[in-house]
Amino acid sequence: MKSRIWLALIAVYIAWGSTYLAIRFAVESMPPFLMAATRFLIAGMVVYIWRRMAGDPPPTRTQWRSAVIIGLFLLLGGNGGVTWAEQRIDSGMAALLVASAPFWMVLMDALRPGGEHPNWQISAGVLIGLAGIAILVAPGQAPGSAIGFDLLGVAALMLASLFWAIGSIYGRGADLPKSPLLGTGMEMLAGSAGLFFAGTITGEWGRLELATITMRSLSGLAYLIVVGSLVGFVAYSWLMRVAPMPIVSTYAYVNPLIAVILGSLLAQEELTVRVLLAAPIIVSSVALINMARFKTTSRAPARLAVYAASGED
Repeated sequence: MKSRIWLALIAVYIAWGSTYLAIRFAVESMPPFLMAATRFLIAGMVVYIWRRMAGDPPPTRTQWRSAVIIGLFLLLGGNGGVTWAEQRIDSGMAALLVASAPFWMVLMDALRPGGEHPNWQISAGVLIGLAGIAILVAPGQAPGSAIGFDLLGVAALMLASLFWAIGSIYGRGADLPKSPLLGTGMEMLAGSAGLFFAGTITGEWGRLELATITMRSLSGLAYLIVVGSLVGFVAYSWLMRVAPMPIVSTYAYVNPLIAVILGSLLAQEELTVRVLLAAPIIVSSVALINMARFKTTSRAPARLAVYAASGED
């Protein structure tokens, strides 16, 4: 059992840590919203049909409403924002900024009626993480680089993290199917519809030229569907049933590092001094927040974790 747990955990590390680079490749020749919509439409249909054929009961109207709300926040606002931003931002930097989602979750949880107020460890983790983000995106030229960072891309990523936080907090008390995978399939389908709408109103259909789509972009899309959306979620859902949550949650610290390394090795993204300084600070802050939350609740982080990672995670 231990070997299978570690194999599944490694699969989650690789599946969700590499999606940022796959997104970057996919949007090189495909409009971002339409690409993401296609990804989640195909993956959502596969997961939903599989779970219904496996015997999961049909979802109720209330469960569909919950799935639509969550899917729009997480996959349209969250993943859609990341996908759009990766036209302008390196995949490794995108992963580090998306790692800020727990900071927003802590803030949103503290502000909502009846929410949980952070203790000193969580507050310290938030402050440390914000310091890491400040190092990463401070105005001006990045040390060791000939160019500065795109502030519009940074803003889109921070907004995407905020949407993840809102959707994740809402999902904690939402009426959803008992089967996590069935709920995931429903959310993917709802998010796909929202992404198609976003692509339509932003004029992406007019910019879509099938003849100019490269094999690298198609490979990136296929990877996102099969590995990012199917393998990653199936492995994660299995781990949630058989493995201790503190072990499963380690993907939140590992994924950004994998994204930075893969971006450097496979896409020649710069490992600047700024990135090298900010990465361990942000990752450490996420670890501190998660460890503190595990002391106060044993299950609440579970649903938050899958959403924070899928940015797709």
